[in-house]
Amino acid sequence: MEYIKIFTQLIAAELHLQEHAVENTLKLLDEGCTIPFISRYRKERTGGLDEVQISAISDRKERLAEIAKRKETILKTIGDQQQLTPELKQRIDTCWEMTTLEDIYLPFKPKRRTRAQVAREQGLEPLAQLLLLQREQDPKRAAQRFVKGDVSDVASALKGAQDIIAEQVSEEERSRNLVRSAFRREAFIESKVVKAKKDSDEAQKYSDYFDWEEPLKRCSSHRLLAMRRGESEGILRVSLTIDDDEAVNRLQRNYVRGNGPCQRLVGEAVEDGYKRLLLPSIETEFMSMSKEKADVEAIKVFSENLRQLLLSAPLGQKRVMGIDPGFRTGCKVVCLDAQGNLLHHEAIFPHPPINHRMQATMHLQQMVKEHQIEAIAIGNGTASRETKEFVEESLAKPAPAIYVVSEDGASVYSASKVARDEFPDEDVTVRGAVSIGRRLMDPLAELVKIDPKSIGVGQYQHDVDQSQLKHSLDRTVESCVNLVGVNLNTASQHLLTYVSGLGPVLAQNIVDYRKEHGAFTSRAQLKKVPRLGPAAYQQCAGFLRIPGAKNPLDNSAVHPERYEVVEQMAKDNGCSVSDLINNIGTREKIDIKRYVTDEVGLPTLTDIMKELEKPGRDPREQIEEFEFDASVQTIDDLHEGMELPGIVTNITNFGAFVDIGVHQDGLVHVSQLADRFVSDPTQVVRLHQHVRVRVIGVDLRRQRISLSMKGMNKG
Repeated sequence: MEYIKIFTQLIAAELHLQEHAVENTLKLLDEGCTIPFISRYRKERTGGLDEVQISAISDRKERLAEIAKRKETILKTIGDQQQLTPELKQRIDTCWEMTTLEDIYLPFKPKRRTRAQVAREQGLEPLAQLLLLQREQDPKRAAQRFVKGDVSDVASALKGAQDIIAEQVSEEERSRNLVRSAFRREAFIESKVVKAKKDSDEAQKYSDYFDWEEPLKRCSSHRLLAMRRGESEGILRVSLTIDDDEAVNRLQRNYVRGNGPCQRLVGEAVEDGYKRLLLPSIETEFMSMSKEKADVEAIKVFSENLRQLLLSAPLGQKRVMGIDPGFRTGCKVVCLDAQGNLLHHEAIFPHPPINHRMQATMHLQQMVKEHQIEAIAIGNGTASRETKEFVEESLAKPAPAIYVVSEDGASVYSASKVARDEFPDEDVTVRGAVSIGRRLMDPLAELVKIDPKSIGVGQYQHDVDQSQLKHSLDRTVESCVNLVGVNLNTASQHLLTYVSGLGPVLAQNIVDYRKEHGAFTSRAQLKKVPRLGPAAYQQCAGFLRIPGAKNPLDNSAVHPERYEVVEQMAKDNGCSVSDLINNIGTREKIDIKRYVTDEVGLPTLTDIMKELEKPGRDPREQIEEFEFDASVQTIDDLHEGMELPGIVTNITNFGAFVDIGVHQDGLVHVSQLADRFVSDPTQVVRLHQHVRVRVIGVDLRRQRISLSMKGMNKG
């Protein structure tokens, strides 16, 4: 790549990384290697960079590539105008900051017909330069020479010259940087309610911002996004302000020298250039920059929440009953085998208004016995607690373990093409209950079928840059899928899509091959899948697992390209690969330094030895059962000082929302998360974590619950 050396130097300096590590990472990315593959299987080349660092390199490479492309356009445009001097070309060639690049380009940028352009066409450029020199004692007399054609009088000539000066001031880098500096230091963001909307119901959620002002540099991302949403809905007016008089004075000090009629005219032009051209331009720029910064923070929180959700503890392959609870419409019950296949479904009506409790009890007992149910998953929506209590009362001990599962996005899945393809003969209620049951078995495998924005773990996800959000969330899903690994013989097409090196087409080809030829017995069989060539095989093989394969390494994270190393270890110890895996004593005798080569270093060998300890191990935690406080059913049961168990349902940069079983989540503000200062809530709590909270406020009118975790959850 033409810019690889420059990119390497710039990225290494910005991220404080070794140049050789950055250069090798860029080369691997250019070769089509995925981030999970590079971080896991190319540690020798990258110096052991992790996924976060490689992602940062990839993002900066894309940004620099955009700047490089923009430079080509700028150089061509200025060249076509025959104004590209060697000095200007040098400045553009060495500039890698988009704002500075656009400032350099601004005077040459084709623009709509401006007042300054009209004045230039009228021959007033020399008069403007004369005024800027500020030596003329009588500018009106000097302007008399320019009264001709479309310039009707002296006043028009001077006004046209001032328009040229105003535009020149607004386009000069020093002026723009001076105003930028003022915005950086002192800009305030202001939000005012649109009077006509003040008393409307939809405006009340923005009541905090009806008359709001704070320094822009202190405005948190969630407040800025809330104001911007209110503005887009026509309820708020949002603006940035600085001390205009001070900014004008500073600009005038750069352009006005002494006192006199020329100085007065230049001063007026500078003020006009600031108010009419420069101020709106820089305000728009800072509005955009602050929005981009807020987007980055919001997307980061959303992505971390999604990661935690996708890596939630799985129950594993058990026979599960999934229940989508409800009152009037009843509870939709499904029974699934250990692979998540639908065995049976029916509706029961244990709650008001129908109240067929005895009949529901008999049916529930029969389904549990007939389908040998080992665990029960109940959705956490309407009638969740009542259904859990009913199930507990209905089943004799020892009963299957009961878990309450988040049903966010289940309705989106049930109406999706994926669900229709899986269950073409079932209605949406059955599909939703199946999703609830499968989420208990393997949250990752089920949740990848749903658009991440519908899973309910973000905030302002519809307000941030949608392409950046999708990019970040897709990368998060890819990272989680490859971290856990995928069972090649049971994974859905949707799950396989996120495996390193595959994508929708190859994932479907794998599923089709599996249907035609039966279960895979080795990773090597992947090479027979249509269109799955050597490059794709290299990228995906290490992340695909085959339980029960003849070669035990096929069910591990050891890459096929390193099987020879393990086989040599086994041979040197006079045993099989299986013996090596099963015998800790044999493994402890191995000196991995003996197996170091130019291609295989200690990082890879260390990973191999860890994998041989527990081949195919799942990095996710063990699942835990949970009980709400039985004495608390509704928000009316709450009072200050109560200590209750809860489940973290969402994390934002201003705190965490916790479900305490009253059909309304409470907020633990960031200041109440711990006894110490917390800057990042994701460092203190994780999604679906079981916590204890204290009630510190209940607002029945607004249905708001304030909670605290201070002094609680030790260890």
